[in-house]
Amino acid sequence: MIRMIGYNLLQMLVVLGFSPLVAGVLNRLKERVQSRHGPSIFQPYRDLRKLFHKDQVFSDQSSWIFRFTPYMVFAAPLFVTLLIPVLTSYPLFFAFMGDMLGGGFVLALGGFFAALAAVDTANPYGAMGASRTRMVGFLAEPVFMIVFFTVSFVAGSTIPYIVQQAWVHPLANFFEPSHILLLLAFLMLILAEGGRIPVDNPSGHFELAMIDESKGLEYSGRGAALMKWGGYMKFFVLLCIFLNVLLAPWGLAAGTAPGWVLLAIPLILLKIFIFLLVLVVIESSLAKLRLFRITEFLGAAFIISVAAMIMRVFTF
Repeated sequence: MIRMIGYNLLQMLVVLGFSPLVAGVLNRLKERVQSRHGPSIFQPYRDLRKLFHKDQVFSDQSSWIFRFTPYMVFAAPLFVTLLIPVLTSYPLFFAFMGDMLGGGFVLALGGFFAALAAVDTANPYGAMGASRTRMVGFLAEPVFMIVFFTVSFVAGSTIPYIVQQAWVHPLANFFEPSHILLLLAFLMLILAEGGRIPVDNPSGHFELAMIDESKGLEYSGRGAALMKWGGYMKFFVLLCIFLNVLLAPWGLAAGTAPGWVLLAIPLILLKIFIFLLVLVVIESSLAKLRLFRITEFLGAAFIISVAAMIMRVFTF
């Protein structure tokens, strides 16, 4: 039991330590595709270090919600890390504390508090961005639910470790049309929840066009660092769910020996790097959608997820 708890803590350290690196690699790859030099892949670490050394400034209009939100945004992905397979293919100590649907609700709870904090400061741009993020969340959460219900038909459970094993044994499940549609819907969900193109432009800083970035406009110092770090970890957790549970549940440690678990770290990072290459191609090939077109994008994701569920039901 102590070893399982230790592996849980190791998973949390991997998400904590490598999530800024994933964001740095993604930004660098996008810059290189656009024939620009771009910042170092370690720039997110430097930004976090700089922000942690700065003082915080709070608006006179803000309440306890504004001060509490950065810690909530930071802690939510770490809690989900306890529930999902990041390094091991077998359940760890906290694996049955919640299922995939519960993990999605925890991530949504962090976004909910971030939207409240954006409104709490009485900044008009924060409220504008918060309303847009709630619109995206309102459309994305049904896709989350339908995707998880679909995989439950296959695995008979919504526990991530059990779902992961269902895609591997038998391998024929991987190539079913319902699985392909499910992967496409979840990929569209990652683009929306991660604030990526075509839903949002993470490198844009024009207040009237911001969606995800607008929630942290009023934060400074440690609060801004926690908000940024929480966003990095949320994106990393979504990639782990997509890659380790749904798309490519290989490379995870099958044994309980520490060597197997440590070997899984570079293998997982390699899978994420390959996915980042695909993501760069997607973001470099598409333009940011207008606001009213985002509903069509997420509506299409919902229809695809429903079609996947219907296909799965009728294949029984």
